[in-house]
Amino acid sequence: MSIRGVHTIMFGDKADALRDFLRDVVDLDYVEAGGGYPIFKLPPGELSVHPSDTSGHYELYLMCDDIEETRAALEAKGVEFTAPVQDQSWGLVTAMQVPGGGELGLYQPLHATAI
Repeated sequence: MSIRGVHTIMFGDKADALRDFLRDVVDLDYVEAGGGYPIFKLPPGELSVHPSDTSGHYELYLMCDDIEETRAALEAKGVEFTAPVQDQSWGLVTAMQVPGGGELGLYQPLHATAI
């Protein structure tokens, strides 16, 4: 068996605006999959598992090297952040509003990463 990647799907009631946001604001490269569905190239990723009182809870964070610099660059493009940068000891985190897609996390790890 060989797992070669992860396919992540974001759902939102303004899918076109969300696609525009990922392409034009976050600057993700993409391929056209047909039917108006771009498939965005993500940077390398990692997966961690945390304990929870609920099941089926998943979160998505974009990782960066400098959260303040990245946040400032995104704010200059009109991105609204919904939380201040918080130090969680294992990393610095915040969240941004995405069109029709709720919130998307932004994360600067303060620990060794798998990538």
